[in-house]
Amino acid sequence: MLIYIDICCFNRPFDDQTQLMVRLQTEAKLYVQEMIRRRDYKLAWSAVIDLENNANPDADHRQAIMGWRNMASVDVPAGAEVEALAEQLFGQGVKPMDALHVASAIVAGADYFLTTDKALLRKSTDNQRIRVVDPVDFIREVIGDNDEN
Repeated sequence: MLIYIDICCFNRPFDDQTQLMVRLQTEAKLYVQEMIRRRDYKLAWSAVIDLENNANPDADHRQAIMGWRNMASVDVPAGAEVEALAEQLFGQGVKPMDALHVASAIVAGADYFLTTDKALLRKSTDNQRIRVVDPVDFIREVIGDNDEN
């Protein structure tokens, strides 16, 4: 299974963990990353992740996220295909940077796009080309009852 993780999801562990949903999303995202590390899942990367991550003013956060680049099995460069798909998504109300992320994930052939961006989640419910979910919902869908006694 190929997974694309956007920057807001990568940054979730650096957010205020006193909020329950933030903490749950952080734990779910860290679990997914562990599964990537174990090679149970594959990670998709993109030039858009590089672009957005490089703009992060916190060097430690930037470096922590960049460390995942080497784990990626697919790396999507910027290009006409990504831009054309992003234009379609932008026309459906998705913010430009989010549209570039989703387009990159589609071009990569990702099965899932993980984000914690509520607006993007709302705008992506009808996307037929990729499943856009937050990390908690990903765990529910993929692992489901397998983890329950």
